[in-house]
Amino acid sequence: MKQDESRLQMACVKWFRMQYPQHRKLLFSVPNGGFRNIATAKRMKLEGVVAGVSDLILLIPSHDFHGLCIEMKTPKGRQTDHQKAWQTHIEQHGYIYALARSVEEFQNIVNDYLNQHTNR
Repeated sequence: MKQDESRLQMACVKWFRMQYPQHRKLLFSVPNGGFRNIATAKRMKLEGVVAGVSDLILLIPSHDFHGLCIEMKTPKGRQTDHQKAWQTHIEQHGYIYALARSVEEFQNIVNDYLNQHTNR
């Protein structure tokens, strides 16, 4: 993950943990990105790393959805083909996928999603 996306993600996770302390362990990152040597990359693939998995996953069901997957992007960032394919796949299996390009956008996505949960 690029530095700007990393800083954005850290700010979003910090906000979430302060705003929703009761759910702090249900939002987590998936360390798929980054540069690794070939041996580590092969080992991680055998361990189950899947290309395109979103940066953050919130394991709280809401309304008719199983969970929320959030991909962090800078304002100019674009999804990879693997990310688009993964988005399509998980949406077909009852998850919501969202792109967040700012802390405010992340907050709106999470609050809207969790408000559906509390209004069941």
